[in-house]
Amino acid sequence: MYFKQFYLGCLAHASYLIGSDGEALVVDPQRDVHQYVEEAKKQNLKIKYVLETHLHADFVSGHIELAKLTGAEIVISKKAEAKFQHKAVEDNEKLVVGNLEITVLETPGHTPESVCFLVSEKSDSNDTKNPKSPDKLLTGDTLFIGDVGRPDLVGAKGYSQEEMAAQLYDSIFNKLLVLDDDTEVYPAHGAGSLCGKNLSTERSSTIGIQKKFNCALKVTSKDEFISQLCDNLPEIPQYFPVAVKLNKEGAVSLDELPTPKELSASEVKTMAESGTKIVDTRPPALYGAGHIPGSLNISLGGQFASWTGTLIPVEEEIILLAENKEAVSEAVVRLARSGHEKVAGFLAGGIAAWEKSGLPLVQVKQITVQELKDLLSKQEDLQVVDVRRPGEYEAAHVPTAVNIPLSELEKNVGDIAPERPTAVVCRSGYRSSIGTGILAKAGVKLIYNVTGGTTAWIDTGYDTTREESEAGVSSCNMN
Repeated sequence: MYFKQFYLGCLAHASYLIGSDGEALVVDPQRDVHQYVEEAKKQNLKIKYVLETHLHADFVSGHIELAKLTGAEIVISKKAEAKFQHKAVEDNEKLVVGNLEITVLETPGHTPESVCFLVSEKSDSNDTKNPKSPDKLLTGDTLFIGDVGRPDLVGAKGYSQEEMAAQLYDSIFNKLLVLDDDTEVYPAHGAGSLCGKNLSTERSSTIGIQKKFNCALKVTSKDEFISQLCDNLPEIPQYFPVAVKLNKEGAVSLDELPTPKELSASEVKTMAESGTKIVDTRPPALYGAGHIPGSLNISLGGQFASWTGTLIPVEEEIILLAENKEAVSEAVVRLARSGHEKVAGFLAGGIAAWEKSGLPLVQVKQITVQELKDLLSKQEDLQVVDVRRPGEYEAAHVPTAVNIPLSELEKNVGDIAPERPTAVVCRSGYRSSIGTGILAKAGVKLIYNVTGGTTAWIDTGYDTTREESEAGVSSCNMN
């Protein structure tokens, strides 16, 4: 068996190419699909099937383009009611790829149409030199490493999150955990994905290991599983329903998307004044040194597409500011992966062109955690805003910091006194830099971005505060 995992860090997304005897399948492909075609050719494999575990909400799949390029058949659950040409499958149906048998396991709970694919090598009792490999379970968003899929996403219309969680319990405990302990587990996401709460940084595991160590499985009853799963769920980014719709209907090829226009500084200024959002893709330090007033710093160095889709509706046009044309191209592809296709253009010549035109730049002072601690001791009116998610904040935060998650910051800026100096902190300095742009646009006068974030604060040995939520903070986190 040939097996390769493709991991896309910016979306915490894993996809797979699996082959045998000249044939192959791809599971949950990302939108830009040429790497699968190239790898299959390199391994002398013909892609026969493209398997989808469900209608993904957090990224746009490349199943349509991959099928067109290879002649492969798209396989997805009958319950997905997909609008494109496909093979609709149900529980216990089997597919054959070379010497591999793939069994469809219906596992509703994350979404109603979720399935897992169990890949087994056909045994040959006479082949003692090449023993059969352990079965591989492609779990999509049903079972993660260290966690399980959330039950409240847009694919679950018509069901409450508690009903979906109950289905997920049955799927996992009655279908997946009864498989052999040495069955290898390969999910569609890792740490950083919003499709779960406590995903591990590990990218594969086994059923046996998950039985012992998976946080979400350490329950004594179905009711406890439901209660634990439905508590403290992260935000649902506004682009999720758009991604589901594109995946159900089939997205166009990346080559069919319009090429962003080169825009002059004056054109960018005019468009920004009329409401078009400017996304500055440079690192936080460069953004802090000088940026266009009103722009958001969503750097390519982090989860760029997810945060752009979370903070800017996908139906709105955006203008990109990048360090060079290569970065513009990368940004366009990464946005398309999450369904954000309306890039109006980019500032030709970057920030230097803006400055050369005599247009104003604004700055955000970058401070270290040592400088933050010094400011806290000297400026009694300094307010610290922690833009991490509630679970992160509750586990440990800078004393006096108030928690306003980044996804909710714009609608809660009224909780921040605009005349007081404000330090923004997150885990590392990435999300906090985005937050500085939101606060500046809301009229906060003096803003600091804390580089290194809470991680640096803790590593330096400074005291932190821990807060218990009403349900209590789970200590079971494999990240």
